[in-house]
Amino acid sequence: MRQRIAVVGSGPGGLTFARVLHRHGHPVTVLERDAALDARPQGGTLDLHEGLGQLALDKAGLLAEFQALSRPEGQAMRILDTDGTVLRDWRPRPDDRANPEVDRRQLRDLLLGPLDVQWGRGVTHVVPGTRDGVLVHFADGRQQTFDLVVGADGAWSRVRPAVSSVTPHYTGVTSVETSLDDVDTRHPDLARLIGDGSVAVYGVNRALVAQRNSGGHVKVYVQFRAPLDWHANMDLADAEAARLSLLALFDGWAAPSSTSSTTATPSSTAPSTSCPCPTPGPTSPA
Repeated sequence: MRQRIAVVGSGPGGLTFARVLHRHGHPVTVLERDAALDARPQGGTLDLHEGLGQLALDKAGLLAEFQALSRPEGQAMRILDTDGTVLRDWRPRPDDRANPEVDRRQLRDLLLGPLDVQWGRGVTHVVPGTRDGVLVHFADGRQQTFDLVVGADGAWSRVRPAVSSVTPHYTGVTSVETSLDDVDTRHPDLARLIGDGSVAVYGVNRALVAQRNSGGHVKVYVQFRAPLDWHANMDLADAEAARLSLLALFDGWAAPSSTSSTTATPSSTAPSTSCPCPTPGPTSPA
């Protein structure tokens, strides 16, 4: 009899695991809280390393398709000091495929393939060891039982409490993300600064990172140390006010170092969290 297997979360890790199972003939259901595939942006590009991410894709039978989508030139990295001094300007060799970049959306589409993904199935908690298996509770009040449940739902996993009492804590670093489209035409100076890969500027307790995606799209990240409630007196819905507030963090930085922050308008804020515990494995009946 075939086992009932569920993966909670449709991020790269969960989908890759599901594709490996699918390749070996094991039916698997992916449970995703997002209402639809395009419910929210997928973030910046990912570099998949040989022996790590690329090995996993090879196990899923998707390495050749990944290589066709990936951008080896995206491995390029330029690092600047806050005064504009170039500290590092590295470009990969034409045949270097050690850590090629791929857009998260492209990777997600590749991994989804034939998988059974149930959208809008937000999991609230799981109960292992019941008579019928692992009981999964959903936000809409429904329940479903599986023989094996794999938690791949991120830092605030709803599956983790079934195997660990440890919860994430704020690391003290916040990241504010924004995007720029058609950067080569609309922001040519910034496009030249970023090149084919990314540019990063590191100061004391703050940084700016701009990362090229495909199609002339650029992700910009403002990172800084601050209390968790740093925005308590700020209306984040007022994009211009938020941009001006963030610009104040980079007073005194040379123009080349702060170009991306002066051009972009914040679109999302994410506090960095850490979970000081071993990564829990699959949850199955005791």
